[in-house]
Amino acid sequence: MIRTLAFSAAIAALATPALALSCLRPDVVQTYKRAAEAEESYSVVIGTIRFDESKLPKSVGNDSPPNTRIAARFQGKALTKSGFDMPFARNITLEVLCFGPWCGGAGSDETYLAFLKREKTGYVMEADPCGGMLFQSPTEHMLDQVERCFTGGRCGN
Repeated sequence: MIRTLAFSAAIAALATPALALSCLRPDVVQTYKRAAEAEESYSVVIGTIRFDESKLPKSVGNDSPPNTRIAARFQGKALTKSGFDMPFARNITLEVLCFGPWCGGAGSDETYLAFLKREKTGYVMEADPCGGMLFQSPTEHMLDQVERCFTGGRCGN
């Protein structure tokens, strides 16, 4: 029995580096529903983010930092009952999460549809390795879906 456990542990240790992060494809409707049901408050925005990309965490195996907060500036429009029409220009925090060796990220000057979490200190844009609450280069279809959900229309694909 002990030999079997030791053999199983050795096999598991050898297999660990070959593991890959398995994520479901991010879905804007599911993300909207998750934000709407959360205890925290969210604002839905579209626009560009600017920040110092050199501050993004580097993947260093299982020693990657679990959470890196970077000062950023978001410029764009917030969602209202009449669409993405409210100017939104604010300093925010980009929070990049790492799950083991896999880290989220974002690109400065890229266009994003984002669900910004409202905290006491301001807005937070979360980027995790699976996409999280952030959608790069959103399509018109994605924007239409979020608008329908927000205005009480059919919220689904």
